[in-house]
Order: sequence, then C-alpha cells, then structure tokens
Amino acid sequence: MQLDERANFSNSKSALSKDFRLALLDLDGVVYRGGKSVEYAAESIENAQKNGMFIEYTTNNSSRFQEVVASQLESFGLKVEPWQIITSSLVAARMVARYVPSGSNVLVLGADHLVQEVRSAGLNPVKSCKDNPQAVIQGWYPQMTWQEMAQVAFAVESGAKYFVTNRDLTIPREFGIAPGCGSMIQAVVNATGVEPIASAGKPECAMYDEARLLVAANAKHNDEDVKEYSQKDEFENPVISIERSLAVGDRLDTDIEAGTRGGYESLLVLTGVTNPRMLLEASKHLRPSFVSKDLRGLNEVHVAPKRVDDSTFTCGTSRAQVASNNTIEVNNPNDCNALRAACALAWSLMDSGKSLEDYILPEFSL
Repeated sequence: MQLDERANFSNSKSALSKDFRLALLDLDGVVYRGGKSVEYAAESIENAQKNGMFIEYTTNNSSRFQEVVASQLESFGLKVEPWQIITSSLVAARMVARYVPSGSNVLVLGADHLVQEVRSAGLNPVKSCKDNPQAVIQGWYPQMTWQEMAQVAFAVESGAKYFVTNRDLTIPREFGIAPGCGSMIQAVVNATGVEPIASAGKPECAMYDEARLLVAANAKHNDEDVKEYSQKDEFENPVISIERSLAVGDRLDTDIEAGTRGGYESLLVLTGVTNPRMLLEASKHLRPSFVSKDLRGLNEVHVAPKRVDDSTFTCGTSRAQVASNNTIEVNNPNDCNALRAACALAWSLMDSGKSLEDYILPEFSL
C-alpha cells in the first residue's frame, strides 16, 4: 500500500475479488443486520467466489458457535462451512495454545463456545484458580458473575498468562448499550495491575492472521490454488499472504484499524456503523484502502483519487475542491467516487496540519 498523493487510497488493477485471494469479511453491518441480510451482500459474496476469491467471516463475538453463524448465513442463500467463521473464541484458544504446553490447564471465563474451542486446541479448560491454570482466557457472556471474574483475577495474580477474546468496551443490547468484554477486562486489570498479553479480537490483527492460516488449511485446492500459497508461518503451515488478503468491514475503529495494524489493505462498506462524515474525519490509522457503498464494491475496479492541486482532487468524473468560505464542495453527492475524492482532499488537509473544524464538509446521499 502506497501512502502518497492519493492520501492512503489504493488503485486496483481489476475487480478486488480478482486482485485479492482472500476476503476477511466482518459480519454485523456488512453481511447481516440482526437476522436480516444486508442488501446485495449475498449475491456479491457469491460473485466474488466465482472470481476465485476465498471468503472468511470474522467476528469479535465470542459466544456464538461457528455452526450457528454458518446456518444463519446459509439462510441467506450462501454456501458456508463452519471453518469459514472466525470467532474471537477460536482465535483466543489457538493463540493460547502457542504459549503453553499441550494439555495445560486454562481457566476459561466465557460461553460454551469458548470452552469448546479451548478443548479443541488441546488444552484443559478449568473454572477455578485452585486448578493451578497456566493461562487464563477472559471472554464475555450474559450470565457471567463476580465470582467468575474473581477467579480470573486470582489466577492472574498467581502468574497465569492472561489472554482475552476482545476489548470492546460496550455491547449493544435490546434496551441500550451495556458494558462489554473490555469493561470487564478493565476490572481485572484494576484488581491485578496486569495487562493481557494479547487480545484475539479486532482491532488487533490476530483474527486476520489466523483466518489466513485456517483457509489455507481447510479449503479444497486444485493445483493452481496451491501455487497461491507462497508463504509459510513459523510452524511451516501454508498461509495466504497478507498482500493477497483484503479486510472488509463497516467500522473504522475495529475492522479497518485491525487491517492497518496488520499491514492489510482494507475495504470499508457504508452499510453499517460508519457514515461519510466519519470517514472524512478519519485519522491515518483508521483510513481504508478502498471504500464502497456496499459489498458490490468487492467486485468492482477501484480508481484512486488524483490530486489536481492543493485544493482539488478528482476520482473518475467526480471532483472535490475547497471553494469560497472554506467549503469543501463535490460535483455529485450521490456518487461514491465523489466521496473518495472528498476524503482524499480532507485527509490531505489534515495531514498538512489543518483542522477540519475550519471547513464546511459536504453532505452525501449514498
């Protein structure tokens, strides 16, 4: 990824589903909203697969079994194998298995899915610090108790290696916003003074790294597919390269930031949390390589904006420029290319030390 006059946006030579071998798709806000499919999502995923792209679904949710998520996606008409669902529980268990010997006791605070993944990773899940666990994995589930959190704190104080599924401070529930896994983790950190060694969830990039390993290990390959795996991990397992993997999400502070941290190019879709204004105001580490209205962008060619001068960027036939009274104007507020041009201009202004508070930003109807 070249961070130059294009203000972090990248060019694609052809459709993204042809330029990249693996898509790392976030779920909520990208593929579905609750029990309903996001418009164009299923057909776009199918078309990407026809172009030869592998699909992995990534989620910070540590409580839902892979089979349950796969079944939901299949109800949208998609063909999905459970191994394509990468949960933070799966990643956390595999992560811990690299730090402690096989068969080690691991204190688990989390739902049944997390317990199952720890056992599948060759470790022995326990619930008490009296079992002398060598590691702790702290996740989240609605029925968690103070007693369970206390066991985590006692084990960590006794020297157990401390891991967590994700650090999301909040979680949306039926009646509003509730404390998430990250808030519970902070309580343990406050009690012990010990920070987790690692987190499995986004915005850390571990989930994307594991997904590259898992698709290489599980997908049925023909001879041409095998040639794609030019890299191996430290354990000599085949792995799709970072350069051929694309992170796809709707959140700047999780999906896109995880991509930035791991060196992945990323596609932001505007079907979930992020709106055009948030994208215009994004800091460097939150800027995607590509942006599209929805997952149809996965099968489109993306042209990066071009700088005309210090106050003007173009993208395709669209233009963004600083007009009188420091107003950033675009020629087509209904066009995603205009948003790309406006972002390039806004980011360029910020990167040169200017504050967007001094500018009137354009409104988009995408």
